[in-house]
Amino acid sequence: MKTIPNLASVAWRKSSYSDGGEDNCVEVSDGFPGAVPVRDSKNPTGGVLLFPAAAWSAFIGGVKDGRLG
Repeated sequence: MKTIPNLASVAWRKSSYSDGGEDNCVEVSDGFPGAVPVRDSKNPTGGVLLFPAAAWSAFIGGVKDGRLG
């Protein structure tokens, strides 16, 4: 059984890969070994997606390399 971390009091930062506009930003939180919490900055009280760290790294690599459009 996996334990879901308590995300109620984490510090969030805007992803450096967001386009900087107010409407297109995601926020991430650091300090979760093996996982990366991600949320929509427009809806900070909404849901949080929790990605495995390896999957998030692969996604960011694809963004940097232009493989994802």
